[in-house]
Amino acid sequence: MRRRDPSNNWRAPRTGPRNDWATIRALAPYLWPRGRAVLRLRVALALAFLATAKLITVAVPLIYKQAVDALSAPSPLAVPLALLVAYGAGRTLAGLFGEARDIAFARVGQSAIRAVGLKVFRHLHRLALRFHLDRQTGGVSRAIERGTKGIEFLLNFMLFNILPTLLEIALVTAVLWRMYDARFALVTFGTIALYILYTLAVTEWRTKFRRAMNETDTEASTKAVDSLLNFETVKYFCNEDHEAARYDRALARYEAAAVKSKVTLALLNMGQGAIIALGLTAVMIMAAQGVADATMTLGDFVLVNAYLVQLYLPLNFLGFVYREIKQSLTDMEAMFRLLDQNAEIADDDGAPALAVDGGAIRFQSVSFAYDPDRPILKEVDFTVPAGRTVAIVGPSGAGKSTISRLLFRFYDVTGGRLSIDGQDIRRVTQSSLRAAIGIVPQDTVLFNDTIRYNIAYGRPGAGQDEIEAAARLARIHDFVVSLPAGYDTRVGERGLKLSGGEKQRVAIARTILKSPAILLFDEATSALDTHTEKEIQASLREVSKDRTTLVIAHRLSTVVDADEIIVLEAGRIAERGRHAELLAAGGAYAAMWHRQQEAALLRDRLESDLKS
Repeated sequence: MRRRDPSNNWRAPRTGPRNDWATIRALAPYLWPRGRAVLRLRVALALAFLATAKLITVAVPLIYKQAVDALSAPSPLAVPLALLVAYGAGRTLAGLFGEARDIAFARVGQSAIRAVGLKVFRHLHRLALRFHLDRQTGGVSRAIERGTKGIEFLLNFMLFNILPTLLEIALVTAVLWRMYDARFALVTFGTIALYILYTLAVTEWRTKFRRAMNETDTEASTKAVDSLLNFETVKYFCNEDHEAARYDRALARYEAAAVKSKVTLALLNMGQGAIIALGLTAVMIMAAQGVADATMTLGDFVLVNAYLVQLYLPLNFLGFVYREIKQSLTDMEAMFRLLDQNAEIADDDGAPALAVDGGAIRFQSVSFAYDPDRPILKEVDFTVPAGRTVAIVGPSGAGKSTISRLLFRFYDVTGGRLSIDGQDIRRVTQSSLRAAIGIVPQDTVLFNDTIRYNIAYGRPGAGQDEIEAAARLARIHDFVVSLPAGYDTRVGERGLKLSGGEKQRVAIARTILKSPAILLFDEATSALDTHTEKEIQASLREVSKDRTTLVIAHRLSTVVDADEIIVLEAGRIAERGRHAELLAAGGAYAAMWHRQQEAALLRDRLESDLKS
């Protein structure tokens, strides 16, 4: 039995301490993928090209020094053509090897981004319904977007900027130590070390401001997405100004965090510039003194200057790169934290597929609670025989829709047993379980694509003839072909371009195409007008013929032909029987039936009065 982990609620990004090395370790397997020899070869080639490019880069100033010394001789005999050609060739080769490195690694990096993105996407679909009810859609999508971009930045700059720069620093320091006295190497290394330490310290201090920017950015994005998804509700209540004010408050918090981030960035840049200037000046003074004392040549002076400029240029960029890498690690951490979310509902190791033989459903003393202190179902016990129709009715909050969620195993029962054809659904694979069940829900949500795509979603890859056959059974084919674009008509976000009845028919066609053994109608017509409801009910009766069918209904008129009607009250079965039997019993069902009949009569009178 799996219970809710209170820490399972996800918010992006967290504000507590993080482990950057843990994030890097999480990414490493994607850069050295198991069983992909070609990608591993590309990584090795990229590193070889990187090292070769840096060795040539360090050698080029040495050639330049020799050329300067040759030209600065008292009576140069000739232009040092070979040295100048070697200098040009070195510059060219360094650039070529750098580009070759990028070419070799490009597929590795993009493969890693694709693999991580796909893994997170698949994991999100494996998470239990509980997570998706708690999530903030805008925040989750933004975390994935920033995380994948963070991977790309980290690969491009950490591997091909920071590591090469550190290698170059080591090589230059060794050359200066070998060619001159230790002072040059120590001052150069000390300046660089001070620069790096200052950058690390200030960047760590700034991190809280960058995180505040991320949090407020996510908050603003979430509010915007939430408001736009509920566009009609905003209009119904004339709350455009209210929504704008909420969004503006979120933007104001982002503005304040962004200003702090920009100011601290300026302080960081000022300190970095001062350290570089002091180090460069000190080394150049020592080199100039050496030339004056005749212990160094003019070429040596040029060499020292070339090395320092060559080092400090990427170091100046290193500050930006380090800041962005820290941010990328933060973004990646938020994305990888999605992978840490407990799936809650998981298949047992080696779980078999559901073997459907008629599709009989059995609830045996089933109890369930979303939270321990709020039980929803209590010892519910009933059977839906194969090929028969059972309806579940009751007031709002009685637990009707919870039954459908348990049947699809969006949650596991907290007590009792739920089985199909004698097989406990917790012991079979989720995919085979859900493949055996087709649902027409109360709130039909369609993808922002064509009618063809939305019907074919029941069985991707189905042919046009099969799609049209399903549409005919759902009594929507004639409507579709009357549209200018036919089956290529786009339905809009969440299907908003279609009416409620049209959306329901598309949902029915989608379920018909799936051809499941078990059908579940979860208040499939409760939101429709009476005329449309009767048409949809006719379609549902045709679809459910000879199939195991569970109907969850609010309008009792839709379930009068059910083989058995179960009345739920406060999570328990209050009554059960056929329609006539329950009316004769004069209990809760009969009371609901009379109330609904009176409401229907009143509605008919009002409609008649309006027409007259």
